[in-house]
Amino acid sequence: MIRIMAGLGAAAACLISLQARADDAELGPVAASVVPDVPATADRPYPGGTLSLEVDARDTVRGLFRVSETIPVARGTRALTLLYPEWIQGHHAPRGPINLIGALTFTAGGRPIAWHRDPANVFAFHLDLPPGTGEVAASFVYTSPLSPDEGRIAMTQELISLQWDMVSLYPAGYYSRQIKIRPVALLPEGWTAVAALDGAEANGSRVSWSTTDYETLVDSPILAGLHFKRWDLGHGVALNAFADTADQLKMEPRDQLRMSAMVDQAVILFGRPPFDRYEYLLSLSDRLGGIGLEHQRSSEVQLGPRALSDWGYGEFSRNVLVHELVHSWNGKFRRPAGLWTPDFQQPTDDRLLWVYEGLTQYLGFVLAVRSDVQTKQTVLDMLAHSAAALSGVEGRKWRSLADTAYDPIVDARRPRPFPTLTRGEDYYTEGAFVWLEADQIIRAGTGGAKSLDDFAHAFFAYPGGGLRQKTYTEQDLIEALSAVYAYDWAGFFADRIDGINLPDPVAGLEKGGYRLVMRDEPNAYDRARMMEEHLFYLDFSLGVQLDDAGRVTTARWGSPAFEAGLVTGTRIVTVGDQAYSAEILRRAIVSAKSGRKPIQFTIRRHDELETVSIDYHDGLRWPWLESIPKGEGTKGEGPKGESAGGQGTLDRLLVPRAALAH
Repeated sequence: MIRIMAGLGAAAACLISLQARADDAELGPVAASVVPDVPATADRPYPGGTLSLEVDARDTVRGLFRVSETIPVARGTRALTLLYPEWIQGHHAPRGPINLIGALTFTAGGRPIAWHRDPANVFAFHLDLPPGTGEVAASFVYTSPLSPDEGRIAMTQELISLQWDMVSLYPAGYYSRQIKIRPVALLPEGWTAVAALDGAEANGSRVSWSTTDYETLVDSPILAGLHFKRWDLGHGVALNAFADTADQLKMEPRDQLRMSAMVDQAVILFGRPPFDRYEYLLSLSDRLGGIGLEHQRSSEVQLGPRALSDWGYGEFSRNVLVHELVHSWNGKFRRPAGLWTPDFQQPTDDRLLWVYEGLTQYLGFVLAVRSDVQTKQTVLDMLAHSAAALSGVEGRKWRSLADTAYDPIVDARRPRPFPTLTRGEDYYTEGAFVWLEADQIIRAGTGGAKSLDDFAHAFFAYPGGGLRQKTYTEQDLIEALSAVYAYDWAGFFADRIDGINLPDPVAGLEKGGYRLVMRDEPNAYDRARMMEEHLFYLDFSLGVQLDDAGRVTTARWGSPAFEAGLVTGTRIVTVGDQAYSAEILRRAIVSAKSGRKPIQFTIRRHDELETVSIDYHDGLRWPWLESIPKGEGTKGEGPKGESAGGQGTLDRLLVPRAALAH
């Protein structure tokens, strides 16, 4: 009886299963598994031999890089997967411009090789090789953008910014440091090229370098041009400047001393450099696309045409030079573990960008003043601007600083209608304020005997030898900080980095003896940026930025302008009964401060004219930092609760250092 019932049960189960399958069939398709068919990456030498890469960059009229690459393959190889770099360290996101390559072909022995793109990884190309293939020849054209809306302009008729990752392929399955490659570039006649590659040889328009590994190649871009000048800054660091015109390549001796002092102060702070030489690749141009990108032995920086020849003109923008140098220690040599990857297809883990970029931003401010590359007042103005931009921001109520580290992937620096609601890459500026506060805590807790300098020197100094990179975790940071000053650093970072709806990030400023205030005139930094960008900053009054024509380029969430509907794309036609100009609007805001009438506007939204009024009476407001009078300070976070305000600790940390005692 038991056996019979069991059999009936099995039959019933089978009927139920068949019915379930029939029911499933009626529901529609079942998802197919789509995974990349790309070989796993292994730390072993590429067996095929040395790749050769030639990039013809002579077509500056059309902005074309014509690429010829030879990939040798091991005997008996019948299948080859080639990758176009996708995740480039420093971009913190999958930014490889694969959309800009065309005319891609592969041949072996002069005969075409069929290829197909991997459906789950569009940066991977699969090739079925004919028997006996010894090498594969690849060719394609990289079409450099010709206008900013197409991407970064990398080629003009005066300058070329050649990043090897944009003009090369590499075999899948190997750490990029295990792939050998020999690079060549063809440049316009009479041009000079500089890269942090070894063994440079020029023969007419042909420049070649010694065989290197693919990781080093991608980390060693070229800047080339007709107008070039080089300055030695000491410690193996050189400033290589290329310009649109020869007369822009001037720098006063006192300004060169400031640049050399920048390198001196960096070495004093961090200790031994993690490079044998370092090449600044500086483009002075308003034609080449903007950039500030770090590499271990070089950096790519674009500044305005007069940034060196007119030192005052370049004051507001020069901090990027310090920032990128700091990255050689923090970011390239010492690197967050999640931001080190074996090749250029593995995604990065951006969680520690508040260290990689935020700490670099903070130390860049400090070293800029210590070296006089920027004045103390300029850096105070920059801090004021950043503090005000972060204060009262709606996005800080719901999104943590930690989460902004994913913004390079989430947003990719695309324009947004309300960035103060959604937040952006705040790990730079708010991260800097976290480290400023940490510095003040150490100074207060040790009575000024120690500072973040001691941490930086211990944590980032290069030990020498063949070590190229050394990764770190948040726990490594906490232990290194605790060795300088015992404190609940884990709790400190958990609150500042992971918390939401936090107070305005001004605690470090106040502990350092400064407070954020608003005045009716812009500070020098904001004034310079407004002139350079042709914008009228009213972020902290009406709550908008306007271009020369009165168009709203951004609106601050919750501001008077926002509430009145003055949002991106809206154009102010009249202020009161007068045609818009920045001066007319400025006068109206000043007048409204002493009256009760709202400011009247005629605006154009799309093709419609509207009349709106803004009941605003607080006048013009731009951010400044002012020193807190002695005795009015906030309480420090040292064990004795020392008063930090009014003691000028922020001033003292900006003083140049002769040496550190260790």
